[in-house]
Amino acid sequence: MTTSVGKAPAVAPTSSSESDSFPEDGRRRVVVSSVGPRIANGRFAVKRTEGDVLRVRADLVADGHDVVAGVVRARVVGASDWVERKLASLGNDRFEAELTLDRVGRWELEVEGWIDAFASWHHELERREELGEVLDIDLAIGARLLADAATRAEASDRARLDAAAKALLDRAEPIELRTTLALALDLLALASAHADRSHATRSEPWPVVVDPVHARFAAWYELFPRATGEEGAHGTFRTAETWLPYVLEMGFDVLYLPPIHPIGLAFRKGPENTLGAGPEQPGSPWAIGAPEGGHTAVHPALGTLDDFDRLLKSARDLGLKVALDIAFQASPDHPWVRQHPEWFKHRPDGTIQYAENPPKKYQDVYPFDFETESWRELWAALRDVFRFWIARGVTIFRVDNPHTKPVPFWQWCIESIKADHPEVTFLAEAFTRPRLKYALANVGFSQGYTYFTWRSTKAGLMEYLTELTRPDIADTFRPSFWPNTPDILPDDLQYGGRPAFLARLILAGTLSSHYGIYGPVYELEEHLARPGSGEYAKSEKYEIRQWDRNRPSPTRRAITSLNAIRRAHPALQRNETLRFHPTDNEFILCYSKIWGEDVVVVAVSLDFQHRQSGWVTLDLASLGIDPEETFQVHDLLGGGRHAWRGSRSYVDIDPQALPAQIFAVRRKVRSERDFDYYL
Repeated sequence: MTTSVGKAPAVAPTSSSESDSFPEDGRRRVVVSSVGPRIANGRFAVKRTEGDVLRVRADLVADGHDVVAGVVRARVVGASDWVERKLASLGNDRFEAELTLDRVGRWELEVEGWIDAFASWHHELERREELGEVLDIDLAIGARLLADAATRAEASDRARLDAAAKALLDRAEPIELRTTLALALDLLALASAHADRSHATRSEPWPVVVDPVHARFAAWYELFPRATGEEGAHGTFRTAETWLPYVLEMGFDVLYLPPIHPIGLAFRKGPENTLGAGPEQPGSPWAIGAPEGGHTAVHPALGTLDDFDRLLKSARDLGLKVALDIAFQASPDHPWVRQHPEWFKHRPDGTIQYAENPPKKYQDVYPFDFETESWRELWAALRDVFRFWIARGVTIFRVDNPHTKPVPFWQWCIESIKADHPEVTFLAEAFTRPRLKYALANVGFSQGYTYFTWRSTKAGLMEYLTELTRPDIADTFRPSFWPNTPDILPDDLQYGGRPAFLARLILAGTLSSHYGIYGPVYELEEHLARPGSGEYAKSEKYEIRQWDRNRPSPTRRAITSLNAIRRAHPALQRNETLRFHPTDNEFILCYSKIWGEDVVVVAVSLDFQHRQSGWVTLDLASLGIDPEETFQVHDLLGGGRHAWRGSRSYVDIDPQALPAQIFAVRRKVRSERDFDYYL
C-alpha cells in the first residue's frame, strides 16, 4: 500500500470485538506471586499437624507508591466461612502471616492483595504535614475515603468512621488539629480494616492437609500377634492383649501389627523363605488370603473379628493406638483369585505371574495387575479394604510396598478416604528411589520409611538429614526412622553389639520426631543374620517365635528413657529446627533441636567399640545463647550436669557405658551455684 506525501497512513479504527482478550478486571493492580509454602505450585498439599502455626509468605507488588495490603484466607474444605489473617510487610514487597491450623482435615488457602486507599492517602498526608502543606482539599479526600469505608462497616465501626469523616470536614476547627486526627494510628487501623477490596487480586487456592499430632510425633512398636503365645502355641488377639502394658511401659504411642489375615496354603513358605512348607508351618502373613477370606478377614488362629475389636478397645483404654498393615497382594488361595482372575497378570501358559524381585522369588504372592481393563473395580475393592477396617476403629495404616502400585491410584484412594475420615493416616513402607518416595508423600502418605537404616557414617547422616529437613521436601514428606524391620538387619546391629543398638535407637528417636522399632528382637538385641543376607535368622516372617519379655534388658531401659525424654522435650517432637554442629572427631555426630524455650543438644559416637572424645563447636546464635553467657547442660541419659561457656565444648563418650549424650540446655545460668535453680 502506498501513502500520499503529507498524509498519515490509514489506520483501521479500534473497536471491541470477540478477538479482544481482556483480563477479568483490569483494575486489579496488585500482582500476587511467590506464595508459599506450596508444593508443585499448589498441585499437592502441604502437610501440617493439628495446632501447628503455618507461616505463609507472598510477594504483593503494585505500580507506583500506593500502600499494598493483604490477607491469607483459609478454611477447612466444605466450610462456608473463611478465616483471615493480615499479612505483615517484611520489606521489599514481601509479606508474611501466621495461621494456626486448629482442626484436622483438608484446608484450602489463598492470598489476597489490594491497594489500601486510605493508608496510601495517610502516608501522603504524613509527608505533606512534615512540609506544612496540608490543605482543606487534602482532608476532604480523606473524609471521602472514611465515609466510603463506613459503608462497609457495621454499627459501632460505622459510627466512628462517619464521625471522623465529619470531623475532618469541620473547618471550624484548626487544620492542624484535624490533621492530627487524620493521622491517628487507631483511625488508620479502623479504616484499613474496612478497605475497599472490590479490585483485590487473589492467588490460586492451594491445599494444606492437617493431620493428627501423631502423624508428626510418635514412637511405633512392631509386634507379631502370633508370637505372643506361650510354649510354642500360636498367639492370638487375646494373648497379644497381655503385651499392651509392656508396650505402654516402654513409652510407645502406636502398636503396629503385621498382616492379621488368613494365610494361603499354596506355595506356602517355610523357615528361611524355603518352598514346600506343609500346613503345620504358619507361612508368611504377607501371603494374604485363604478359603476363610481375604483382606477383610482375620486368621482363624488369631481369633475372631470380635477378638480384634476387643484388642483395639483395650489399647484405646490404655492410650495406645493400633496400626494395621495393609499389603495389596494375594496368595494363590485368596478368594479374589477365583472371583476376579482378571485382576491378576497371566503368563502365556495361563498361569498367574507371582511376585519376583530377582534373585528373590515370592511364589506365595500374586501382585495385582493395575493395567487390567477392570481397573476401576480393582481400585474400588482395594479402597474398600481401608473402609472396612476404619469402620472397626482402625485409623492408622502401615502400607506395604506402596511404590509397586501406581501413584495415581494412591492419590485417588487416600483423598477418597480422607474426605470422609480426615483423622486417618498412612505410613508408606517404601524403600525405593527418592523421587518416588516423595511422590507418594505428595499424593497423601502421612509418613514414609527412609534410608536411615543404611546411613551409618557421619557424612551420610548429615547429608541425608539436610535433604529431609529442607523445603519443599519437609513440607510434604515426614520421615519415619526405623533401625530395623522384619526384612532388614543392618550390619551395625549384626556386629556392633549393645552400643550399636543403643546408638541407632538414639539416632532414630532424636534425629526424627517419628520413629519405630521392630520388637521384641530389638530390645532383646537379636543380631544373628541368615548367612549371605541382611535378614534375621529364624525370621518371624516364616515361623513362630516366642519372646521372654521379662528377660532383663539394658536396651529396654534405654528405650523407656528415650521415649520419656521425647515426651518431655518439645524440641524432639519436630524436625524443622535440626541443626548439625561441627566436631573435630569424625566419629562424633553432634546436632541440636530447639522449640520455644526448649533446647536439646545430642552427641552420638558412631564408633561402637572404642572411646571417642573431642571438641564440639556449637552455633550459639541458633540456640539463642549469648557467647558471653554461662549455660548449664544436663545429660538426660547419663545424669551429669556441666557448665559450658562459649561455643567450644568438650565431650567424651564411652560406648561400653553409653554411646550418646542427650543434653537439655538451661540458658541464663549466672554461676555454678544457680544450677539447681534453673533445673
